[in-house]
Amino acid sequence: MAYRIGRGEQGVLTYEPYKSALLPLWRFKTALIARKSAQDLWHRFKQFDNEGDFVGMDMARKFIQMGMTRAKRYANHEGGRKYKRGTREELPKSRDHAGSQEKEEASRIFKGYWERCKQHEGYKQRKEEFLKEQKEWQGTVGTQS
Repeated sequence: MAYRIGRGEQGVLTYEPYKSALLPLWRFKTALIARKSAQDLWHRFKQFDNEGDFVGMDMARKFIQMGMTRAKRYANHEGGRKYKRGTREELPKSRDHAGSQEKEEASRIFKGYWERCKQHEGYKQRKEEFLKEQKEWQGTVGTQS
């Protein structure tokens, strides 16, 4: 069992074949583009649910969450850079730069879909089952000689 749910968006750009299938759908330049992107990712989320594919559902959820957080970063920081180069020192937030309101709206759009993912009964059930299977699998790996 190689897949790990991880924290937040962790691993979203590394786990294939999902990355290649979902990355082209992920866009947030304008609110209109973000709405289409979030709808397309939500559609894939539901398709993965119909296929019984929890990993696909979780990856779609991560892309939706990443749309929310990246758009928010561009709303808060002109150019999207949060930290000074080479440091962990956060740059000052800017709320009045060009495009900030558009990115704020894009973030809200993705947030709505992210909340839907988290509350989706199929997702919650499959996540619980996945974590149970993962725990059992880890237990058997440690007992083999």
